[in-house]
Parts: sequence; structure tokens; C-alpha cells
Amino acid sequence: MRYVLAFFFPWLSLMLQGKIGSGIICLLLQLTIIGWIPAFIWAYTALNRMYADRRTNKLVKAMNKR
Repeated sequence: MRYVLAFFFPWLSLMLQGKIGSGIICLLLQLTIIGWIPAFIWAYTALNRMYADRRTNKLVKAMNKR
């Protein structure tokens, strides 16, 4: 669902991740027709990074329990 949101509203996807400044810059970028594609790529990579960080934190917690 978040990837669909990142496709249609990249700025909102970034803001929901807690990246308010990036979301505002992304909104300004998305306002141009040419800038919409880089805005989508930016939001998509930010989502991938967020999920990777969650996986890493989960692994670190599991390793610390040992």
C-alpha cells in the first residue's frame, strides 16, 4: 500500500515516514512534470531504506538477546 502511495503522492509518502523537510522538497519537485519521476524514485528508495532499517534493527535485537 505504501508503494502505491509513493507512486501517486511521493511527498505524502515521505511525510508519513516522518521526513517532513524531504516531503516538502519532494512536493516542490513533483509540481513540475519532469520532476515527478525523480520524486517517485526518491520516495521509493526511502521506503526501501525504511524497511531495511526495520529488518536490521530486528536482527540486532535478536542477536543481543543471545
